Amino acid sequence: MTYLTFLLIFLVAPIAVLWLTRRPLPPHIDRRRARWSILLVCVIAFVYTTPWDNYLVYRGVWGYGSERVLGTIGYVPLEEYAFFLLQPILTGLVLYRALRRQNRPEIRQMVPIRFIGGVFFIAITGIGVACLFSSDSALYMGLILAWAPPVLSGLWAYAGDLFWALRRPFAFAVIGPTLYLWIADRIALGLGIWHISDTYSFDFDPLGLPIEEATFFLVTNLLVVQGTLLFLYGDLVAETRRRKSAS
Repeated sequence: MTYLTFLLIFLVAPIAVLWLTRRPLPPHIDRRRARWSILLVCVIAFVYTTPWDNYLVYRGVWGYGSERVLGTIGYVPLEEYAFFLLQPILTGLVLYRALRRQNRPEIRQMVPIRFIGGVFFIAITGIGVACLFSSDSALYMGLILAWAPPVLSGLWAYAGDLFWALRRPFAFAVIGPTLYLWIADRIALGLGIWHISDTYSFDFDPLGLPIEEATFFLVTNLLVVQGTLLFLYGDLVAETRRRKSAS
């Protein structure tokens, strides 16, 4: 199986199903904002991930079968760039489905929630930085944890009370696509479409899936869900802050 075939089966096909079976979002969500939110997250994901992923391939953290890809730009296959865009679309559409029956959230000023979330992800970032300077086998995990959690920390510190108010659709949109992509990634690894370096990863592969890959899909789906929710409800968060300041 080629990387392109993998994308068509495991990402394009479910995206098509989600799109064709979509239902209207609740009336409190601005339709124009909903149309642009996923697109903006895709652009941000593409820009933020491109140099990081190129560095991974350059260092030999992961690689691919040259006969499985159409070509490369820099060090990364063309299909991988498509993955940067398709994953946010997939996860974003799952989030929209989870929000269909969601009432307008009541955001309460929950400074402890924002503070705890922000500090938690900063601590994870610290672990990632420590991994970078510890051993070769910790490199992949270190690059993941030093790359994504700083952004997650900022998002949670600003809008953690929004994420808490929407915790049910939030959890559904993170857990569902993450489990699905774990399975898809395990299949791709088994077929040899791409491979993970034994030198730069821990020797811990539950059910054949490297722990780094499992972590990657978890944190990237957290980024997509948190970013999309902030685009959808950013005005509500700002309004809540203004009311708090006025009081």
